[in-house]
Amino acid sequence: MQLLNWIFLFLISVGVLLSIKKNKLTTGGALTGGIIAVLILYGTGAMNVIMMAVYFILAILATNYKRKEKQFFKNEETIKRDAFQVLANGGIAGLCGVAALVFPYNIPLFIFLLAASLSSAIADTLSSELGTVYGKNFVNILNLKKDKRGLDGVVSLEGTLIGIGGSLIIALIYSWVSGWTIYSTLIVIAGTIGNLFDSILGASLERKGILGNNTVNFLNTLIAALMAFLLLKVFQLST
Repeated sequence: MQLLNWIFLFLISVGVLLSIKKNKLTTGGALTGGIIAVLILYGTGAMNVIMMAVYFILAILATNYKRKEKQFFKNEETIKRDAFQVLANGGIAGLCGVAALVFPYNIPLFIFLLAASLSSAIADTLSSELGTVYGKNFVNILNLKKDKRGLDGVVSLEGTLIGIGGSLIIALIYSWVSGWTIYSTLIVIAGTIGNLFDSILGASLERKGILGNNTVNFLNTLIAALMAFLLLKVFQLST
């Protein structure tokens, strides 16, 4: 196990350096991502670092996919993600890693909550970035009336389905060892709820300037983790 940790520490370091060199993350963003990955590694194990890595890779690919086309609809100025953006999307996962270090007897629970938070983060990113490209009919999530694509809180059926697909990817990684269980399904459900909650906040508080995008992203991952915990209680399950 010690050797595996050293291997992953090396891979994390390489990932940090490549993120900076390829201008995908700012230096602060890359270092923050590296710290989160280390916390997850020592708190919950190597498989969950892979889960986080898959999230960041898919997020970067989706963000850069047809970027010029999306700029027509979305107000984006930079490709690189900074430390605040990394914390907004991966902060809850990092906190789960810390919690697992402090309360090791509850590690399975914190892995489950970590997966739920990343499920929401990837659902939000993919539905937003790819839904803008592939969506056909765009509506405001609050009133379901037609609205301009790219605006906060505007959703499409295609984007929502793509988001669910992203949550499914995280759930599959979570299920890699033990197989698909009800917990895997709950991760998809929690991630989807978190993504929809993000859109509701976007259409209301973010449009009014009360909340910023980073805060909304952090809240959607937090809501997903809380929803996952609530679902455990509703179905009287234990990790």
